[in-house]
Amino acid sequence: MQELVDFLNGLIWSPALIYLCLAAGLFYSLQTKFVQVRLFKEMYTLLLSGKNSKQGISSFQALSVSLSGRVGTGNIAGVAAAIGFGGPGAVFWMWVVAFLGAATAYVESTLAQVYKEVDGGQYRGGPAYYLEKVTGQRWYAVLFAIATIAACGLLLPGIQSNSIGNGIELAFGSGSLIETGMGVFSQAKIMTGMVIVVMLGFIIFGGVKRIANFTQVVVPFMAFAYVLIVLVIIGLHITELPSIFMMIVGDAFSPMAGVGAAIGWGVKRGVYSNEAGQGTGPHAAAAAEVEHPAQQGLVQAFSVYIDTLLVCSATAFVILITGAYNVHGVGETFLVQNIGAEIAANGPAFTQLAVDKVLPGIGKPFIALALFFFSFTTILAYYYIAETNVAYLRRTLKLPDFTFLLKVVLIAAAFYGTVKTANLAWGLGDVGVGLMAWLNIVGILLIFFMGKPAIKALKDYEQQRKTNPESYSFDPVKLGIKKAVFWEQRLEKEKAKK
Repeated sequence: MQELVDFLNGLIWSPALIYLCLAAGLFYSLQTKFVQVRLFKEMYTLLLSGKNSKQGISSFQALSVSLSGRVGTGNIAGVAAAIGFGGPGAVFWMWVVAFLGAATAYVESTLAQVYKEVDGGQYRGGPAYYLEKVTGQRWYAVLFAIATIAACGLLLPGIQSNSIGNGIELAFGSGSLIETGMGVFSQAKIMTGMVIVVMLGFIIFGGVKRIANFTQVVVPFMAFAYVLIVLVIIGLHITELPSIFMMIVGDAFSPMAGVGAAIGWGVKRGVYSNEAGQGTGPHAAAAAEVEHPAQQGLVQAFSVYIDTLLVCSATAFVILITGAYNVHGVGETFLVQNIGAEIAANGPAFTQLAVDKVLPGIGKPFIALALFFFSFTTILAYYYIAETNVAYLRRTLKLPDFTFLLKVVLIAAAFYGTVKTANLAWGLGDVGVGLMAWLNIVGILLIFFMGKPAIKALKDYEQQRKTNPESYSFDPVKLGIKKAVFWEQRLEKEKAKK
């Protein structure tokens, strides 16, 4: 199984996808005139100004749902893997893909808003919806929906729950071994898996509103607590920070593991963490209640900064400052070995050991707790994304509603992921992320050449912004944007009221 997964990842995560992610981010940064820099202040203002409705959630709730997908095990275990396999220079490429990816996040999230629909009393949207409406290639949209259901409903939850299980085991011990039909597993992992199953069942059977309400409380709180702890550690070693920063930059271009490894692992784990271009973020963006599609695009671009430039950077600095990492070479060799060879890079151990070096007895359980909430809310986000694509297939192919089956499969996948090996869990997750990224990035690049809807929306928003209006409006017909039915109908209703 591991060999098959590694083979598939070799095909999917070829250099072509690595450079496609970077090229798409650069392309849209240029097309938007680096919107991620120009409108940074506006992003923050919009984040706090949105309101929810019966059909939609607020901009902040949408940000929390998408951040719950972004801020997860990738920020703790993913950063460790990037360093462990790509060297410290991989962190630099995580920064690059985050900065450029903020423009990609703006584009895909704005598209999700432009082409969203009302389904079952709530807003629905995402890549499947905008790919169908703009390209007219329904088969391509259906392919994305199927790939997303498989990735978010089956493959990706295992990464999150696996990291939770590994973190709990390292912090509190494995307990006795229990023999099951699937193999022999530690008591700690089985108990952790059962807790995850119960909590997941309670929340995902409550619908998107319950998911949004849970994540808007948990994600900001845990992100703040986590960043506060690591900033304290960085502050205690502040004199070492300049040399660490120079090591990251220097290793990015002449790294110990080779330029290809640093770029490859930095981009792969960067895309996994911040999800820009992956196609997951737009689903939550479409659910937001906003006056203009560009507003939610800007809010989602801001979330990339929070994820990578803040949380991931904090993790990387702590690992590198404390030296709690190894860098793997070819086969069983190490290019750098600071800790035991048995400690896996594909897991939270580097981060736990790093924090525990400075805060003995506190670091391991604290990271385990942070990882639990980060990863758990990410699984919730995965469910919402998969559910949205189930709704799309139901609408498009007239299929029966299999949402209940999705819930059961996702919960089972999360439990299984808790107890299986880290390498297999990450490998399966990488297959899912890679497939979605290929389909979505190619799709949004094609959409640019078929009407530039996201760019037109940005120009329209900026023109209105110059007049300092009390409220914004969006007229897709006036802008030459076709099939934005939701916004056309909203405008007609607003005119009728007047």
